[in-house]
Amino acid sequence: MALRSPDHYVASLRDDRTVYFGGQLVPDVTEHPVISRAIRHASVDFELAEDPTVRELAVVEGDDPYSRYFLEPRSTSDLIDRARLIETATARCHTLVPLIKEIGTDALFALRRIGRALDASRGDTERSQRIAKFFDHCRTNDLAMSVAQTDVKGDRSLGPSAQSNPDSYLRIVERRADGIVVRGAKVHTSCTPNTNELIVLPTRAMGPNDADWAVSFAIPVNTPGLRLVASPYGSHAGDEFDSPISSQRLMMETTTLFDDVFVPNERVFLDGQHEFAGPLALAFVDYHRFTAISYKLPLVDALVGCAALMADMNGISSAAHVRDKLTSLISYAETLRALVESSAHRGTPDDDGVFVPDPLIVNIAKSHFAHGYHHALQQVQDLAGGLLVTAPGGADFANPEIGPLLTSLLGGREGIDGEQRIRAMNMVSDLTTREFGGYHAVLAIHAEGSLEAEKMMISRSYDPSRVVAYARKLAGID
Repeated sequence: MALRSPDHYVASLRDDRTVYFGGQLVPDVTEHPVISRAIRHASVDFELAEDPTVRELAVVEGDDPYSRYFLEPRSTSDLIDRARLIETATARCHTLVPLIKEIGTDALFALRRIGRALDASRGDTERSQRIAKFFDHCRTNDLAMSVAQTDVKGDRSLGPSAQSNPDSYLRIVERRADGIVVRGAKVHTSCTPNTNELIVLPTRAMGPNDADWAVSFAIPVNTPGLRLVASPYGSHAGDEFDSPISSQRLMMETTTLFDDVFVPNERVFLDGQHEFAGPLALAFVDYHRFTAISYKLPLVDALVGCAALMADMNGISSAAHVRDKLTSLISYAETLRALVESSAHRGTPDDDGVFVPDPLIVNIAKSHFAHGYHHALQQVQDLAGGLLVTAPGGADFANPEIGPLLTSLLGGREGIDGEQRIRAMNMVSDLTTREFGGYHAVLAIHAEGSLEAEKMMISRSYDPSRVVAYARKLAGID
C-alpha cells in the first residue's frame, strides 16, 4: 500500500485514540461534527495522488509509487518540486495547508540527519537503522503524521531540569530493557486528532543536567496514555454564504498529554543524548520553515486577489492610492515567492547528499512574511470597506421581503449586485477578520518559530567575513 485513497485514510482514523473536544471524550473522530471537517480538509494530501492533472507532481513513480512528500531531496530540483507540491495542496485547501504529510516528512528528514551524526559519535548504526525502519513504515503505508515539539516550558527563563514542575518539558521517567516511559505535555500540536503517527522532537538545546528531557520518538496516535485535548478555536463552521472558507476548512490543534506513555526501543530515537537535542531541533527547523514559506504562497496570493477584487467591485481600481496599495501587496507576495525559490536554489547537500534549503534565505523569507502580514491585512481591509463586519447575512438575502432590496441597494460598480458584493466581502472577512483570519494572523507571528527565533537564525546563518573584508579593502586598511 504505497498510496492510499482518501477513503483509506479516513478509515484508518477509526481506532481507540483518546481525543477530547469541549471536555467530552470523542468516540469516533470521523463522525465528530468539527473534527470530521478537519479530516475532510486534510484528505487533499491523498486526493492529489489520484488527480491526473497533478499526479506527476504528487507521486514518485516506479515499481512501488509513493507520495513525493517522502522523497528525500537530492537536488535543487527536488526542493523546488517539494515547494510546488506544498503550494498546490494549500491552494486546493483555500489557503490552509493540510499538513499531515508535510510536517511529518520535515521531521523524518531531520531525524535521518541527526541519526547519522549520533551513530558516528557512538561508532554504530543503531539509531540510523531505527529511523530508516520508521521512515520506510510511514512511506510504504502512506501514513499521516503529526509532530509534537513545543513543550509547555513553565518558567521560560529556566531550562528543563531547573523547572519547579519537572513535567514542564516532556521527560523520561523510567528506562526499561524494552523501552522508555515518558511524561509531560506538548502544545501547538497540529492535526494530531486526524493523523496515524505522532513524532516527538525536543524543542531546544539542552545541557548535561537535562538528559532525561532530551528525548525523541514516534508512536501511533492510539497509544495508551496519550491524550489529545483539541482546541475549540475555529470550530464554529457557519454556512457557505457567510463563511465560504472556514465552513469547509479547519486544522485541529491539540494540547498533547503524555500520561506515563510507554515507547518501545525500536521507536526511540533520542533517549538522553542531550548534546543532540539542539541540533535535532534546528535540523527540523531547516526543513519546516521551508515548508512554511511554501505554504504561505497561496495565502499572500489570496490577499493580492482579494484587494484587486474588492477594488474592482467598489469601482475604485483606477484611483492612485488603490494602485499604490496593490503595488505594495504585489511586491510583498512576489518577494516571498522569489525568496522561496532562492532558498531552494541556494540549498546545499549534507554529508549524505541530502539537500537542505539555505537557512539564511529561509529565515529571511519567514521574517519577511511575518513582519509584512498585518500591514497586508490593513491594506486589504482598507480597500474592501466596513461591510466586512457590518454586512447582512445569507439568511437576510434569502428573505423574500428584504432580500431583493439588499441585492439592489448593496451593489457596487455597474454589473455587481448586492449579493455578489457581499459574497466577496464575506470571503475577505473570513480570511482577514474572523476566527479563520485570526488563526492565520497568529500563525504568521508564532508558527514555525517566533520573530525573535528567525532573527537569531538569520544572524547565526550569515557569515560576515566576506563583507568585512570588502569594507576593509574600501577603507584601505588591508
